[in-house]
Amino acid sequence: MPLQVSDYTWQQTKTAVFISVPLRGVCGRDADVFCTENYLKVNFPPFLFEVFLYAPIDDENSKAKIGNDTIIFTLYKKEVAMWETLSVSGVDKEMMQRIREKSILQAQERAKEATEAKAAARREDQKYALNVMMQIEEEKRKKIEDMKENERKKVTKELEAWKECQRKAEEQKRIHREKKCCEQEKQIEEERKKLNHKSHTRISASRHLATKGRDSENIFLEKLKENSIPAPRSVGSIKINFTPRVFPTALRESQVAEEEEWLHKQAEARRALNTDIPELSDLKEEEKNPEWLKDKGNKLFATENYLAAINAYNLAIRLNNKIPLLYLNRAACHLKLKNLHKVIEDSSKALELFTPPVADNANGRMKAHLRRGTAFCQLELYVEGLQDYEAALKIDPSNEIVQNDAEKIRNIIQGTELKS
Repeated sequence: MPLQVSDYTWQQTKTAVFISVPLRGVCGRDADVFCTENYLKVNFPPFLFEVFLYAPIDDENSKAKIGNDTIIFTLYKKEVAMWETLSVSGVDKEMMQRIREKSILQAQERAKEATEAKAAARREDQKYALNVMMQIEEEKRKKIEDMKENERKKVTKELEAWKECQRKAEEQKRIHREKKCCEQEKQIEEERKKLNHKSHTRISASRHLATKGRDSENIFLEKLKENSIPAPRSVGSIKINFTPRVFPTALRESQVAEEEEWLHKQAEARRALNTDIPELSDLKEEEKNPEWLKDKGNKLFATENYLAAINAYNLAIRLNNKIPLLYLNRAACHLKLKNLHKVIEDSSKALELFTPPVADNANGRMKAHLRRGTAFCQLELYVEGLQDYEAALKIDPSNEIVQNDAEKIRNIIQGTELKS
């Protein structure tokens, strides 16, 4: 049976009542406080302090402060008046039980109302966040469509200009070919006239020289054939460039068959990688590097383009899921976007990959604990958040900012316990 505390003190004004209850060496964390408008109880085993108040109080605004082995209550009266006593007189056990039960029912109803109000507020916040995200997505989609339309118009304009240049070039070539054909026809016509003139001259000369015999006629025919033979082709050179062939071994140790097989396997592996990840088909070779994608995501994060940064980290993780910084940086993006459950998931994955815990990865482990602890606190899971902040303090005990934040979380936890 608990021991009733009787050595308490109390004072009052017209608007408030001040009660001081000694804890008798019991730790303040073990004290259980329950307060309604007509009933106040403090249970700190093996002691019990219980009072049935003389008049109603405003229990929502009343306060309790624990320190120096004492609990000091500040109870605000609903009606401005001086009380004759602290506890109502003439209360039997049956009436006490009814007051206790009524107080518990009131506390349960208020807790239920508070829970429903908190759930409604959370739903409104989620609805608002969803609307904001939809608006952002719509603006980005419209911006991308405008960029595509502008790019299409630009490319179309460049294509039309190129076609016009090609048409003009073809026109110039056609005119040049026609001029060249006309010149060749004129030259052929002139050569034909010259040949006809020469043939007439030779025929007349052959008639005068017919007496010289068959041999002279053969010489004339040979000279005529020599004049009709075209000139030899002009001498020229064609330059050929060969692509250098790179082998994994030195030339003096090269084995062609093994190297050909190695190159074939490398090409097959690259093709298989591109097949598994369709997003890589449009990327350059250097853009398929996880480190390059990580740096790209960091730059996008610096410009507050968190969704694009998440996409870069996602692709890098698909290429290599053993880099803890990818999960840690993606957790930072989700924290900015209030995707709190994803922050917890990515931070936990980063902590799994930061093994073994050494000095080189201490900074990364500390950031992972802080981001996960922040997400827990924003989800109102303050106990879990405090655990992560304490883990971060074990890594860097001299960090004053983390110490102050951890102290604030402790105060929130203690205030929640006192109100409940």
